[in-house]
Amino acid sequence: MTEAAVSRVSVRILEKEYQFACAVEERAALLDAAEYLNSEMRKIRDTGRVVGLDRIAVMAALNMANELLKVRKTDTTVDSELTNRVRNLRERVESALERSQQLEL
Repeated sequence: MTEAAVSRVSVRILEKEYQFACAVEERAALLDAAEYLNSEMRKIRDTGRVVGLDRIAVMAALNMANELLKVRKTDTTVDSELTNRVRNLRERVESALERSQQLEL
């Protein structure tokens, strides 16, 4: 990352300010991520069952990691199903082409 391509970004999470440096093209994604994290941490804090910034952050991280793993598993399942459907379609097309060639002979 060159000096010209670096953007200084300030984000606020649970009323605490954090400073980051990131690539200019990643600035919007960083702000979106910080907003999402702040929202998730507020939800946890507002339940009143978890006390302390570090515990709230760990709980939010675990919840977000769980969401990510569920999405990855779903993507893998969908990919597998699509692969099977494509394979089935290919086999049907190849079979139809073979029959067509046999009729031409």
